[in-house]
Amino acid sequence: MTKDAGLLLGDAAKAIGVSQDTLRRWERAGKLRTRRDSANRRRVPTREVERLSRRPQREPAGDSFSARNRFPGVIRSVETDGVMALVEIEAGPHRVVAAITRDAVEELGLAPGVPATAAVKATSVMVERT
Repeated sequence: MTKDAGLLLGDAAKAIGVSQDTLRRWERAGKLRTRRDSANRRRVPTREVERLSRRPQREPAGDSFSARNRFPGVIRSVETDGVMALVEIEAGPHRVVAAITRDAVEELGLAPGVPATAAVKATSVMVERT
């Protein structure tokens, strides 16, 4: 088959990163154009696969940390109580508050005015000194 013939539905689904059922739904909804080959199999034109494969460019995660949502800023307050601490970071127009251990505050040397980055992953906020 030539490149213009497109990909079989399963190959197109794999290339786009969705299931074959999703592609069938998209076809019924008019979001995807397909054509049939001589064996009556669905073929997805290469153009359609490229269009549907485009994704926004993600920010790099950095060399040693997997969290992608990073907010560099300056520590505005540190409140410790027992084994826990609340650290407030002013990151541009945002204020991020993280509950971390007192040991982490001491190990990282966190104090008001110190540059730090809030790294948000899932429901957790992690703090690293920058």
